[in-house]
Amino acid sequence: MDMKLDSFPWTKLQNYEPFSIFHTTRQHQCIQTQVVSAIKTTTTRRRQRHRHSTKMAASISLNTHPMIPIFVVFLLVFASSISPVLSLPAVVSDSGNRLLANQTFRPNKELLRLKRVNAYLKKINKPAVKTIQSPDGDVIDCVLSHLQPAFDHPELQGKNPLDPPERPKSNETREAVAENYQLWADSGESCPEGTVPIRRTTEKDVLRASSVKRFGRKLRRHVRRDSTGSGHEHAVVFVNGDQYFGAKASINVWSPQVTSGYEFSLSQIWVISGSFGNDLNTIEAGWQVSPDLYGDGYPRFFTYWTTDAYQATGCYNLLCSGFVQTNNKIAIGAAISPRSSYKGRQFDIGLMVWKDPKHGNWWLEFGSGLLVGYWPAFLFSHLRSHASMVQFGGEIVNSRSAGYHTSTQMGSGHFPEEGFGKASYFRNLQVVDWDNNLLPLTNLHLLADHPSCYGIRQGRNNVWGTYFYYGGPGRNVRCP
Repeated sequence: MDMKLDSFPWTKLQNYEPFSIFHTTRQHQCIQTQVVSAIKTTTTRRRQRHRHSTKMAASISLNTHPMIPIFVVFLLVFASSISPVLSLPAVVSDSGNRLLANQTFRPNKELLRLKRVNAYLKKINKPAVKTIQSPDGDVIDCVLSHLQPAFDHPELQGKNPLDPPERPKSNETREAVAENYQLWADSGESCPEGTVPIRRTTEKDVLRASSVKRFGRKLRRHVRRDSTGSGHEHAVVFVNGDQYFGAKASINVWSPQVTSGYEFSLSQIWVISGSFGNDLNTIEAGWQVSPDLYGDGYPRFFTYWTTDAYQATGCYNLLCSGFVQTNNKIAIGAAISPRSSYKGRQFDIGLMVWKDPKHGNWWLEFGSGLLVGYWPAFLFSHLRSHASMVQFGGEIVNSRSAGYHTSTQMGSGHFPEEGFGKASYFRNLQVVDWDNNLLPLTNLHLLADHPSCYGIRQGRNNVWGTYFYYGGPGRNVRCP
């Protein structure tokens, strides 16, 4: 296998515009009433004129065409019927308020939703000391560290981010960190020391979600079981049956096609504890393409956490109080650049999650030594102690919106059999033990919910350690 690798160890709705509602039924009734009135008035006046000028009418009736009076009446009726429409200054809404005819308005339900959206945005978008415009349209706000969303949590109010912990011990050589690893940093702009870069959440972002409450949250579903019923499909490797205190891997970055706005494609590390019931605890980090969450098809660096199986706790990135960011160079939720290409250059990002032996918090590292931040131990129940399972791999949502399997791609969109440069991979898979040592995986299990749609193949060598290829195109002749 060709092992040449340009590896970056970092490596590297629509608008809800107001819509016009013209009350055509009421307008029609109004016009109809005025037309009837006009006809009655015209008829009365005709009778008066007829009695007043009987003689005159008699004298000229022999010389007048019989259709002319009818035509005149028609003109009078027509003019009286259209004049209210042409001069109508306002229409009346269902609530009884008068609105200009060319004015637009939203129903009360929509206005209430917008009020909730704006209240959420005011809460989640913190004051910025500097703002950076990203080439992909994102706005990155440089927010003072102690004002980030995490410190809205009652357990963190009035506190400051913690100092870096002891890093897990390893025999491997640490790779150099790439200077540029996210699209917003390509401009050369950066956030000052003492601040953290946060992707600004917009009204459009929130309105794409089913509700403000569900924005920034995964749907509840099983993590590694065959999830045909929930629409989530996986191609993963996992270890269980021991106590785990962290995980590490380098993840190949691609831009898989996502064919529905309500689907996503991601590649990540899961650190898991608890049962697969309501008490499931997870910490997750990787890259994802999610048009619903971000409004585009870029692969983006993301984090996630939950303590109750994705029900009421946790969220993506910094969209709720939880994850504490300590780094001023990484924007969680921002697009990753560069990306791999089929039969072209390959890029991957190194990620590590581990439990600080001293304070018990779970830290996240991006690349080699670039600490992003941490999940405080108090957020969790089972993960306060350790993880009981670690999982690596890909996940997609199959909504079957067209009545058949989605064509949303996982990984590169190609099956693992195609190998390097064509199929997506994870390499150098490791776990952290109780003594804060990085160790290779043993007792590895492979799982593909639907191998004819998305597959997985594992291997091992001296350069990549434990690795696997995974992914696929989704719908094909063997995946109807």
